[in-house]
Amino acid sequence: MTRPPSTKQLRNWDRRYLWHPFTQMQEWEQEDPLIIERGKGSYLIDTEGKKYLDGTSSIWVNLHGHRHPILNRALKRQLDKIAHSTFLGLSNPPAIELARELIRIAPNGLTRVFYSDNGSTAVEIALKMAVQYWQQRHPDAGRKNTFLHLKMAYHGDTIGAVSVGNIALFHSRFKPLLFPTLAAEPPYCYRCPLKLAYPSCKIACIDPIEQILKRRHRELAGFIIEPLMQAAAGMIPQPAGYLNRVRELCTKYNVLLITDEVATGFGRTGKMFACEHERITPDLMAISKGLTGGYMPLAATLTTEEIYQGFLGTYDEFKTFFHGHSFTGNPLGCALALANLHIFKSEKTLVRLQPKIKAMTRLLEPFQHLPHVGDIRQQGFMVGIELVQDKQTKKPYPLEERVGHKVTMEAQRRGLLLRPIGSVLMLIPPLSTSLSELKRMVEILHTSIATVTQLPKSGAGS
Repeated sequence: MTRPPSTKQLRNWDRRYLWHPFTQMQEWEQEDPLIIERGKGSYLIDTEGKKYLDGTSSIWVNLHGHRHPILNRALKRQLDKIAHSTFLGLSNPPAIELARELIRIAPNGLTRVFYSDNGSTAVEIALKMAVQYWQQRHPDAGRKNTFLHLKMAYHGDTIGAVSVGNIALFHSRFKPLLFPTLAAEPPYCYRCPLKLAYPSCKIACIDPIEQILKRRHRELAGFIIEPLMQAAAGMIPQPAGYLNRVRELCTKYNVLLITDEVATGFGRTGKMFACEHERITPDLMAISKGLTGGYMPLAATLTTEEIYQGFLGTYDEFKTFFHGHSFTGNPLGCALALANLHIFKSEKTLVRLQPKIKAMTRLLEPFQHLPHVGDIRQQGFMVGIELVQDKQTKKPYPLEERVGHKVTMEAQRRGLLLRPIGSVLMLIPPLSTSLSELKRMVEILHTSIATVTQLPKSGAGS
């Protein structure tokens, strides 16, 4: 029997053969990467046997903990039948059953499910559907071939998704490849672009959005938004009433509302979908990440019946939506997603989450007294903590100081895995995290921020 490679050998091979996402590989090649071999519950375990709390839910996908027995059994049962067959011209039981269950739990009025394999493609599909819908269903409505989105938006890394994104560090180099869009200021209350304060502002940041819609609605196929929380922008929450107002304006000006629930869906905000907080129904909704409980890639774009009807016609009209993926409707992924939804019911995940959300709020209160914590933003089990050089002026840390990275390295040494967005620390635990595990995560994060930000500049992070 061949002996498995040592940690040292794996690290050497990693540095020699791999290219990691969102990673400066020149620096990576000088480091000893952490190699995760196993997981259990809220913990990840490396090849040396050291345990770490999973403070990012493995980048926002894990819901019920690692190696959940129900998910494990669902995967094995499906493997005993078939791993994959094409969805082009065929169907399969897990994909059919999952579509039915998704429509049951989705915002009222969404009736159809189009599968894909990741959040970017789910968004890309929504954009293409929107443009084709207007061409085929309402050709007299205007050109309707572009989109409105918020500044600082992140909707994925494919070209269409990047076109409706607005994070310069990620996207500026690809501008020649992108289609033109319109952008509006987000409701970034901590750094309000209108220099106002909530709630006395009366959500004035909606007014410029209405002006864009009023002037340009005949060009706009849709307005795409992450409902309630702009996640990759640094956990920027939307004030109460904002999303409802967006829905009203899209209806008023005949523009489709596309909600990107890739990060906010499946309990992250305290409800199954963020749209539920303001009881709105989008015209199209993209989901992924938590769809399979963190086990396999799977995504879906949900639409209303009105959107679906716009693609019906005789063969020779060619109204078909000509889009698909090799692994569309993958039976393994769909079986896991069904099991994931079963866990939500059987374990009363959302009910049991509510006291933990309240506990998280209490546990975060001491962070307000740290001299370099500027803002604490929470929506459900999604938390962003913005670090600043000067609390009074809100002066940000320069990106090159990498203060967020230094804090995550300190937290890693203490047994917590995190991933920052610049100077914003993100804490997104699995929904199944126990109160004691949650307390430990927050304690480590507090200590790590205090340690790094209170060190002399020359020694920070050392």
